[in-house]
Amino acid sequence: MLTLIRLCKDRKSFYTVPQNAAFYFFFFSFLCTLHCKTQTSRHSSKLSLMALSQVAYLIPLKQDLNEDTSSPRITLSEGPNTIGRGSVSITDKRLSRKHITITTSTSGPASLSVEGTNPVVVRSLGERKKVNPSEEVSLANDDVIELIPGHHFFKLVLLPRSGESERAAKKARKEGDDDDVEAIRRFCPDNEKLPSTFRLLSVDGLPDWANTSCVNINDVVEGDVVAAILSNYMVDVDWLVSACSKLANIPQVMVIHGEGDGRQEYIQRKKPANWILHKPRLPISFGTHHSKAIFLVYPRGVRVVVHTANLIHVDWNNKSQGLWMQDFPWKDDEDKDTTPKSCGFEDDLVDYLTVLKWPEFTSSLPGRGNVKINAAFFRKFDYSNATVRLIASVPGYHTGSNMRKWGHMKLRTILQECIFDREFCRSPLVYQFSSLGSLDEKWLAEFGSSLSSGITEDRTPLGHGDPLIIWPTVEDVRCSLEGYAAGNAIPSPLKNVEKPFLKKYWAKWKADHSARSRAMPHIKTFTRYSDQKLAWFLLTSSNLSKAAWGALQKNNSQLMIRSYELGVLFLPSPVKTQGCNFSCTDNNPSTMKGKQETKGEVEKRSKLVTMTWQGDRDSPEIISLPVPYQLPPRPYSSEDVPWSWDRGYSKKDVYGQVWPR
Repeated sequence: MLTLIRLCKDRKSFYTVPQNAAFYFFFFSFLCTLHCKTQTSRHSSKLSLMALSQVAYLIPLKQDLNEDTSSPRITLSEGPNTIGRGSVSITDKRLSRKHITITTSTSGPASLSVEGTNPVVVRSLGERKKVNPSEEVSLANDDVIELIPGHHFFKLVLLPRSGESERAAKKARKEGDDDDVEAIRRFCPDNEKLPSTFRLLSVDGLPDWANTSCVNINDVVEGDVVAAILSNYMVDVDWLVSACSKLANIPQVMVIHGEGDGRQEYIQRKKPANWILHKPRLPISFGTHHSKAIFLVYPRGVRVVVHTANLIHVDWNNKSQGLWMQDFPWKDDEDKDTTPKSCGFEDDLVDYLTVLKWPEFTSSLPGRGNVKINAAFFRKFDYSNATVRLIASVPGYHTGSNMRKWGHMKLRTILQECIFDREFCRSPLVYQFSSLGSLDEKWLAEFGSSLSSGITEDRTPLGHGDPLIIWPTVEDVRCSLEGYAAGNAIPSPLKNVEKPFLKKYWAKWKADHSARSRAMPHIKTFTRYSDQKLAWFLLTSSNLSKAAWGALQKNNSQLMIRSYELGVLFLPSPVKTQGCNFSCTDNNPSTMKGKQETKGEVEKRSKLVTMTWQGDRDSPEIISLPVPYQLPPRPYSSEDVPWSWDRGYSKKDVYGQVWPR
C-alpha cells in the first residue's frame, strides 16, 4: 500500500514511498520467521529465537575482492535462503529470480544449491569450483560465491554459534576489533540504568534482534496520562492519531509545532477535540521551532522525553533515531523542610518552557484538583535525580548572563565545569546530524572551542579536539531502506555540502553493529571519545548550523540564535549505588534516593561507553550508550561523494528510481 508522506524538512513537498519499504529487503530472509523471545537480562542477551535467527550474511565484493560498500549486505537466517536477481544492485538477466539457495544451520555446515539455469562458482581455500544447476556443495566461512562466473561476488560470513560467542569476543578484544557486528543484541540495560542512557527507535523490516531494547511511540505514551505536551517541528495528525490512539483519549493535549500556516489549518481541522495547537513566535527570519520533546503528566509525576523524530510515519519507522526519557515524582509540598531545592535540570527546563509562551490551560489532576498547566507548573516535580543536563536553544540576540544559557555557549559553560579522565585530553570529536547549514571556518572554530571545553582532575584543560563529520554518502542514500527517498530528510544543498574546507572532515555513516547502516540517520549526536569510551555525549534536535547553535557577534558579547532546539547531555556523574527507580506507570514505583557519600569514602563516577566496548557492563559505574555509528569513524575515500539533495543522480536506487524522480 502506498501512502503519501511529507518527508522534506525545509521544503513543504510530498513524496510517495512504500510505507513498508524496508520490509521487502529482508522479506526473503524472514518469510517464515516467528515471534522472537528476547531475554531482558544481560546474561541472556544472546536472544533466544523461537524460529529462524540470523546465522550468517553475504558481503558484496568488488572484482578485487574488497567489500563493495555501495551494495547492501544480505542477511541469512537459519534454514533455506533464496538469493537471486533482486539481490544485486545491477540488472543482469543471466541471474534467475531464484538463482541459488543457501541453507544455514546453527548446528552444522552451510550448503549451496543452484536453482537457476546458469552455473555459479565457489572459491574455497584458494580453489574455484564450478557448481552446475541442480548441484549442491558445502560452504565454509569466508568462502566467496560468484553468482555468475566472474561476476557478482559475495563472501559468506558465518556468525559465531552458541558456545563460540565468548571465544569470538575474546579474539575481537585481542585484535582490537571494535566493529562488533551485532552489539545491539547485548544492549539490554536494567531498569535502574535506563534513565542514564537513551534508546534507538525501532526500524520496520529489521530482524527482531536489531530492535533489542528499542522503542516506538506507544512505549512512550502509556499509562494513565492526564495531560500531555508534544513539542515538534513536523506533525502528521492522521498518522499520529492512528499510530498512538491513546492521544485521542488524554483529557488535554498541547501540540507545540513548527508547521506553516497551510499545514496548521489542516491540523486544526483534523485534530481531536482535546488538542490545543501552538506555534511559538519566531522573531528572527529563517528560524524554526525544531525541538522534539514530550511531557506527560501522571497522577504520580511527570515523564520528560527528548528525542529526534518528527511526528510522521517515516521518522518513527524507517530511520535511525534516538530517544531519552525519565520519570520524576511530585515534590512534597506539605513538608517544606524536605522539599528539594531546584537543580540545574529544573532551572534549564523551566527557563526553556517559559520562552515558548503557550496559552496556559487547566487540567483536573487526581487528588490535586484543577491545576494551571504553564511553565511554572513544571517546578512542582522533583528533578534531583535527573541523569542528564538540558542543552536548549531559543531565538534571540542573547547578551550578558543570558548568552551562556543557550546554544553552544550553554554546552561550553557546562563542560567547563566538568572534570574528565586524562585520556580525553586532545581526544577527537564527532559531529553527526541530518542537515548541514551554511558554514564557514571561523564559526566552525568557534563551535569546536565550545565542544573542546573541560578539564582533568589536576585542572589541565582537555585541549582542542579534531572533529569529524559523519554524513551519508550518495551511495549510502541510494542503497538505503528507502532508496533516494531517504534523501528528502537529509536536506542540505550542494552549495553547503561542497565547500572545500569541509572535505577533511567527512566520515562515513557506518552502523553495522546497530544494524542501521541502511537506516538513514535523522538522529543528531555530538560527542568526544577515546576508543570506545565517551567523555560526554549529546543527543539533540540541533543540526550543524548557526541557526541551531548560535553565532557570536559584536566582539563575542552577543549570541544570535534563530531556532528552538532541545537536547540532553550525558556526563560522567557520581554513582548512586541505590539508584532512583521511580516510574510513573509501574504499580509500585520506587522513589529510593541515591546513597549519600560518607566521610572519607571515595566517590565513584560513572563511565560512558559505547555498545561495542569490551568490558563488564554489569558494573554500577558503567553506562552503555547505544551510539549507532562506528567509532572511530571511517573517513571518506576518494570515491565517496557527500549527499546533497539538489543534485541529480542517474544511477538507480534499490527501487529502480533515479533522483529527482
